[in-house]
Amino acid sequence: MEKILEETAPMNGNEEFPNEIILEIRAGAGGEEALLFAKELAGMYTTYAANSGWKVAQLDDLTYEIHGKDAYKKLRFETGVHRVQRVPDTEKMGRVHTSTASVAILPVRKKATVEIKPSDLEVETSRSGGAGGQNVNKVETAVRIIHKPTGIDVRSTAQRSQLKNREMAMSILTAKLEKMKEEEEAAKYAGDRKAQIGTADRSEKIRTYNFLQDRITDHRVKKNWHNIERIMKGEIEPVLEEIANAKDI
Repeated sequence: MEKILEETAPMNGNEEFPNEIILEIRAGAGGEEALLFAKELAGMYTTYAANSGWKVAQLDDLTYEIHGKDAYKKLRFETGVHRVQRVPDTEKMGRVHTSTASVAILPVRKKATVEIKPSDLEVETSRSGGAGGQNVNKVETAVRIIHKPTGIDVRSTAQRSQLKNREMAMSILTAKLEKMKEEEEAAKYAGDRKAQIGTADRSEKIRTYNFLQDRITDHRVKKNWHNIERIMKGEIEPVLEEIANAKDI
């Protein structure tokens, strides 16, 4: 069986699978339940990363920097829309709710291939909230950068200095622009995209987590897994391996 690597074709031959990624998760449809699911996904991935011996740093709400051997190689197929089906704790009638969250796995490459002009950036600073000490709350250390040509909006709030938050925000922005460029190139040469395991498009529904049936289904490889509670606690290696080893459809 052939590994499905079309969507991760390297822009630089020496950086096919960089060891540093940005993990970004966003709540989708479903209100509070979607946000709860997004947080659970974040916990699943960060626990898996920690158990793998990787370094994890939170950059902003549900945005993380992960650094470790094979980080991108292991998680590259997780990009897309994840759907959950369950009865929320607040549901009095016992009805099943469906909510979604989107996941983006952004490789951080040592050699950037995109040019970012200073004139294309709008930079804002503000006080960071949450934990971090008095310095974080009283000084404008949080940085938000908007890339005006694309509308991409990134934030970094976890660092204690504005300079470090700006550097991290630029790293996130660069990773997003790199990913956008890769997807544009893939679209040009992919041909029949249905023959691929996935397009790495965040709008593509890739997986459903059905708690009532204790089942996780990956729609790309048409494969099911059980023991959903254990998987949500970070035991996702069997899922990652199955997808990485799937043959071309």
